[in-house]
This record gives sequence, structure tokens and C-alpha cells, in this order.
Amino acid sequence: MSATGSSTAVGTLSMRPLDPLQDAGLLHSWVTHPKAAYWMMQDAKLQDVERTYMAIAASEHHHAHLGFHDGRPAFLMERYDPRYIELVGLYEPEPGDVGMHFLVAPTDRPVHGFTRAVITAVMEELFADPGTRRVVVEPDVTNTAVHALNETVGFVPEREIEKPEKRALLSFCTREQFFASRGVSL
Repeated sequence: MSATGSSTAVGTLSMRPLDPLQDAGLLHSWVTHPKAAYWMMQDAKLQDVERTYMAIAASEHHHAHLGFHDGRPAFLMERYDPRYIELVGLYEPEPGDVGMHFLVAPTDRPVHGFTRAVITAVMEELFADPGTRRVVVEPDVTNTAVHALNETVGFVPEREIEKPEKRALLSFCTREQFFASRGVSL
């Protein structure tokens, strides 16, 4: 998916690289919302969000994208290289592994199927890179809603790992598993 986006059952989803200064106010409202508790930035100040995303923008191993639903900001996607970020020393990375985080903006008018459409779009974006062979995630072990969502797009849990900030469920999704979850064989 690019800035042009793709149409889904819930509307058009698109992404662009995050601008840490321009987008910090919006992100701050998302990451400090009670529904974003697993993002672990509940007490962050605006400057903390700016600094966090400026560091990501400066990293060659971590990238953030702002996602849009029908032209309005609606989600955040982070892509990282697990050889250098997040999972160093916690598992043996394979060539083509890409780490991913995503956050759907809080809303008082939820759209049925929206979060699944977002994670599907995120996975399509990651697998659009021919170098991506497997997507790696490490959500909190207590986040059962995201575990179930991850499984709908092909993730298979491997094991629990201890990170400095949480106990996480290390899960993987190969290109074949993702496309099989969508009824497409490669």
C-alpha cells in the first residue's frame, strides 16, 4: 500500500511516512488514550511522543507510518528490524524477518471489521517488500484480543518471552501463512 491506498470493505486505507513533529499532537492523543494501554505511553507528555518518534525517524532500523481511513488519520504502523530493535537476544532472527507494531486510533464510533482491515493492510504493506519473508510480533501476553486478531491474518504463536517492559507472546507469520489466511495460495 502506498500513499494512494487500497480499497477495503470498510473504505480506503492508505499510509505515509510519519512526520514526528507534524503528527506528534495527534499521536499523543492516541497513545495516551485508555484504549492504548498496551502501547505503554499512558503518561507520556507531548514532548515524549515527539522525542520517541524523532528517534524512530532517525533510525535506519525502525520506521513509522501514519495510516488513513478515507483520508482521515486512523492508525499507526511501525516496522522494525528485529536484529537491532525490540528483540535483540530474545530469539534467533532469520533473513527476511520484519518486526511490526500497529495501533488503531481510539474512536467513539467503531466500524465493524475495521481493525482486521487495518492489520490486513499493514501485512500487505510489509509483504509488498519482496525482502520480507516473515513478520514478527511480540504483544503483551495478556492482550488476548490482539492474539486472536493476529491469528486471523496467519500469525502462529511460538513462545512467551521476557522483555524489559513486559512478558510477550512471540509470534510469526510467513508470507505463505498470510496469503493462506486470505484464501490465496502462492
